[in-house]
Amino acid sequence: MEQTEILKRPRLTEKIMSLSKKVKGDKERYSFIVDSRANKIQIAEAIHKMYGVQVDSVNTMNHKGKPKSRNTRTHVQVGRTPSYKKAIITLQKGEIIDFFEAV
Repeated sequence: MEQTEILKRPRLTEKIMSLSKKVKGDKERYSFIVDSRANKIQIAEAIHKMYGVQVDSVNTMNHKGKPKSRNTRTHVQVGRTPSYKKAIITLQKGEIIDFFEAV
């Protein structure tokens, strides 16, 4: 699996932004949506190559899609939201990733 395929997109939410304040020792935490086949070592290498930062730890979790249904005139449509894998990255002290920097 190539490095560009592993990281799909960053997941920027208020809860993730507040995680950095809870970690002791001025370590920053970021969340990414990643390929479901990627392991922690591959994710850490992809972060290092893409952003040039040192990764301290990687925590992953699989989210299963929720079932959804919708009533139409003829019948009920049943489906699911997509499943995905989320990785929470803890960087070493003093390292940051700036997603909003002006280029």
